[in-house]
Amino acid sequence: MKSIQAEFQKDPREIKIKAGAQQEDWPQVCRRFNDDVERVCDVTGIESYTGLYQCFDEKNKGVFYLVEEDNTLARLKRRHFLENIGIKH
Repeated sequence: MKSIQAEFQKDPREIKIKAGAQQEDWPQVCRRFNDDVERVCDVTGIESYTGLYQCFDEKNKGVFYLVEEDNTLARLKRRHFLENIGIKH
């Protein structure tokens, strides 16, 4: 899954790719932020990206990423859910 750092403004609502941002592998981004990630909203009209996510660093500062969601993301979420409730996958 691909992702790219984004800029997000709530009011007025505006989402755009951050200047100079490079495409990154989404699972690696999640690991870098210790899986402290939440989905913000659906995205339309920006290349093939379908979701906006916010990642939080160790100081709880948010960083936004546009993510191309696919079946791999659903499997990744399920695996982490099972691990979090103590079921080995």
